[in-house]
Amino acid sequence: MQEEKYYAAEYLRYSYTDDKSTESDSIANQRKQIQSFVENQPDIVSTSEWVDDGVSGILFDRPAFKKMMAEIESGKVNCIIVKDLSRFGREYIETGRYLRRILPAYGVRFIAINDNIDTLRDSGDDLIVSVKSIMNDAYCRDISIKTRSAMNIKRINGDYVGACPVYGYAKDKQNRNQLVIDKFPASVVHDIFRMKLEGMSANKISEALNNLGVLSPIEFKKANGLPYPKNGYADVDGAKWSPRTVLRILSDETYTGTLVQGKQSTHNYKLKNLITKPKSEWKRVEQAHEAIISQHDFDLTQRIMRLDTRTAPGGDGVYLFSGILICDSCGARMVRKTVPYKDTKYHYYCCKTSKKRGCLHSINIKESDLCDTVTECIKSHIANIASIDTLLSGEEQLKISNAIAAQQLQQIAENEERLKSIIGFKTSLTENMIEGLISKNDYKQFKSQYTDDEKRLVHAISILKQQHEDIVTGKSERLRWVEHFRKFENISELDRRTVVSLIKSIRIIGKKQIHISFNFHLEYDNLQKVIQQEVA
Repeated sequence: MQEEKYYAAEYLRYSYTDDKSTESDSIANQRKQIQSFVENQPDIVSTSEWVDDGVSGILFDRPAFKKMMAEIESGKVNCIIVKDLSRFGREYIETGRYLRRILPAYGVRFIAINDNIDTLRDSGDDLIVSVKSIMNDAYCRDISIKTRSAMNIKRINGDYVGACPVYGYAKDKQNRNQLVIDKFPASVVHDIFRMKLEGMSANKISEALNNLGVLSPIEFKKANGLPYPKNGYADVDGAKWSPRTVLRILSDETYTGTLVQGKQSTHNYKLKNLITKPKSEWKRVEQAHEAIISQHDFDLTQRIMRLDTRTAPGGDGVYLFSGILICDSCGARMVRKTVPYKDTKYHYYCCKTSKKRGCLHSINIKESDLCDTVTECIKSHIANIASIDTLLSGEEQLKISNAIAAQQLQQIAENEERLKSIIGFKTSLTENMIEGLISKNDYKQFKSQYTDDEKRLVHAISILKQQHEDIVTGKSERLRWVEHFRKFENISELDRRTVVSLIKSIRIIGKKQIHISFNFHLEYDNLQKVIQQEVA
């Protein structure tokens, strides 16, 4: 009787998590061993070779593996040869399903050379296969735990562990865990933040970049042979700049030199589906690399994006006071209206609530009058700050710095005392519930409230301690907020950047009465108090 011929697919796999100290599992070694085996098997004809290089064996959706299975389903192959069982797969349950159900259903012979498994010769003992599969699965679990631990330590230390740096950065050639500025895309990032601070919408910014022929982040990386995220929302041929891409850049804290990693993870080493982790578990390291955007400009940009910044119809930017004007009567945002009269257009701001909807006053204020009033208020405020700045020299400056440092220490002590009390209250909650002094619902409510207060105080204490340390060690610039205002001393007319840089909000009380809340108003008030105490 003529011996049956087996048409074999040689399957080779190598994972980058495999032991690097030995080359025994390298693709070249696997190929050599399988070919040597086939040469001594007269009943086997090798018809194809399938290689998954750098792919984990814990999952079975590997590219080459799926193509090999397609050959089996079409009847072209009725035998699979691997170096050992771990090359075929490391996951216990799925490996068993293939060997016990799927391959037998297609009449496929399976051979694992080193493990002496050959389903034709009945040497593929079920117990041996089970033990080997369990050992391979355990190996994957052990590697996963070690890898996650090592990656976590790197994140804590501020090392970049991602594959694709954000647009504007590249990996340092000497230290692959360090980000360095990539000059051209970094200049584009600078322009994006500048345009936003000048009042342009994300849509207009993306249009401007496309009109200038600037490659989108993913197209720039493709053109320069750089790694880029696969299967993302922008991973399409010829992708252009979009408002979504612009907003992602404007919201990315990486550009301030802060590295935020560990935002996503998987449930375990057997699942690929990503889950978003809570912010409390993110690894955040400041000054991990050189900043492209200053912290002040980044914070200002975030504030602008939180405002109501709808683009003016037919225009490139938002209205001058968009999102900043507030009706003092009802607290609603005021909107801009245009009233044409003959050949002239007049612009007004009015409360969007209106009298019919409950606003008691419904004030209309002319934009030109508002601009004049706000300009004069800004000049007056800056003049006051400048007069204070003249006092900040020599011994007076040192006294004020010492006074501010003392205030910070006092505030830290008060916060720490409050924190100690809250922790004490929180600790006694369980005992109070057990003794019946409070109900279970009250326990949950109080615990949630105390936890929130505890987090808030811990955060406040951390900020105060850093500010105090900066003053004591001389790291903080001399009243940076003063210098921030003094940059606008020669203001002649308002623009969007000036308004959002200096003003937090403008409350419209009447046609001739407004109240402006300036940025850094708390610092301004505290400094005035300190100076008054020093003078007294």
